[in-house]
Amino acid sequence: MRQPTSPLPKSRIVVLSGAGMSAESGLQTFRASDGLWEEHRVEDVATPDAWDRDPELVLRFYNERRRGVLAAEPNAGHLALVKLEEKYEVHIITQNIDNLHERAGSKQVLHLHGKIMESRSTADDSRVYDNQGQDINLGDTCELGSQLRPNIVWFGEAVPMMDQAVPLVAIADYVLVVGTSLVVYPAAGLVQFAPENAKIFVVDPASPKVNRRQAELVAEKAAVALPPLVERLLGVEL
Repeated sequence: MRQPTSPLPKSRIVVLSGAGMSAESGLQTFRASDGLWEEHRVEDVATPDAWDRDPELVLRFYNERRRGVLAAEPNAGHLALVKLEEKYEVHIITQNIDNLHERAGSKQVLHLHGKIMESRSTADDSRVYDNQGQDINLGDTCELGSQLRPNIVWFGEAVPMMDQAVPLVAIADYVLVVGTSLVVYPAAGLVQFAPENAKIFVVDPASPKVNRRQAELVAEKAAVALPPLVERLLGVEL
């Protein structure tokens, strides 16, 4: 009697997404000419020193960002990536702090720089709370009585999720780099951990450079480029 065969493991796709992914949903980027850093100094709203100096300003800044996320909707690029799960094991590693990938339906999303919809204790980093989209205000505390802060990785802080991101990239068959300038480290260095034979697609109108022979550039915005690219990947014979 023939033994039943186990299904072949799915090929793996890792998506590295950045601010350009969310910009097409109407969310303001940080580094563009009209971006958030043109309106606010990084040192005033996105560093531990800023928090120590003026926590009310920092909270107001992120409360505004959270309201913007709540008003936004996933775009065609987000929705296209969900379709890849029909055929592939898909992991999304995002520099974005919004939840648009999850709202589109992606099941495995790793946030390198934190989540705008979460708060955490200033006394114990392990105490993280789903904020349900609510503002965080001075006087909002954890069970320890410590002020809550946004669960965001600020400039000058460690990026703890890199320890989970690197092994995912290291076993990828395909890497999609979407909407990122590849200039913010350590996230920008992730693509270098991809296997030598991994096929890499870079989707961004600014044409960021990837020093890999297998890289294919798609100089379009994510919402335009991803739907046909996904259909192409779904049609690949493995």
